[in-house]
Amino acid sequence: MSAESRGLRDRIGSWRRSFRTWRGQRPFWAGLLTLLGGLPIMYFPYANLTVGQLTVRMATTAGSGSLIIGVLLVVLGFTMWFQSTARVFAGVAAILLGLVSLVVSNFGGFLMGFLLALIGGGLSVAWAPGVPPTQPGAEAEPEPVIAGPVLSGNGLDDETTNGRNRAG
Repeated sequence: MSAESRGLRDRIGSWRRSFRTWRGQRPFWAGLLTLLGGLPIMYFPYANLTVGQLTVRMATTAGSGSLIIGVLLVVLGFTMWFQSTARVFAGVAAILLGLVSLVVSNFGGFLMGFLLALIGGGLSVAWAPGVPPTQPGAEAEPEPVIAGPVLSGNGLDDETTNGRNRAG
């Protein structure tokens, strides 16, 4: 092995570690599935399938609706990646658009886009940011003490705590 290939290996390893860190801070798989769900929904209404000399066109009257739904799903996938604070909104919107695509776009891109959008939206709604791990040398913050009622040694209120004596 030459010295140059060792440097390339280190750069690739560094890139993979940084990508893994970036991916862990956002709903990556939810965004990817939602993005991939939009592609068949917007592709199939405009596709020409050629088998031999036979051309099958999947054009429907709702072609523009399919294009809009597909583009919105792709945008929502990118939103899940780059604006992870809006993940719940993007997830719910992806689920609703996936359901609408069943009616509008050839059964949701022949169920492929529908299922990908539904799973991606569900993953986005369910994703929560992780708690960063504590460093081994760092001290944990003490829990705050919440003041409660003052009790004497036997667990009963002292007679003189409020200035009145107990009757009886």
